[in-house]
Amino acid sequence: MPVIHRSALALCLSLSLLPALSQAQTETASCAKSDPAQISALFDRWNRSLATLDPEQVVANYAQDAVLLPTVSNKPRTNHAEIRDYFVHFLEKKPQGRIDRRVLKIGCNVAQDVGLYTFRFKDGSEVSARYSYVYEYRDGQWLIAHHHSSAMPEKR
Repeated sequence: MPVIHRSALALCLSLSLLPALSQAQTETASCAKSDPAQISALFDRWNRSLATLDPEQVVANYAQDAVLLPTVSNKPRTNHAEIRDYFVHFLEKKPQGRIDRRVLKIGCNVAQDVGLYTFRFKDGSEVSARYSYVYEYRDGQWLIAHHHSSAMPEKR
């Protein structure tokens, strides 16, 4: 039985992995087509899910490993169960948001929507806040990977 040198074995193993690596690079190099109108509409989708008052519909906008830093809770939410728990309570207020000012940045399978928004609640009260959404294109859809919201520190 011939002796195979370690370097020859390593070369054979490396060559056997090339097709898989090439496929992975092709998949990650492909960018989803997007434009500012499409990315802006993601907030509208999220806001419509709030109007259903169904936390499951709101959570469906978030990636499984999303991070939510919510407006009215000190606890970071890092999975669907925690995000759902936050929205169960937040939806009791019947919130509806509107964008006051935004900046969009769009990259390959990632987009950022950052700015200012205002929420109006069933009791007529309003809160103005800063926000950031980071969306990622995963499995054929745009999902929220990161959402941060914090009340404005100064009165307008």
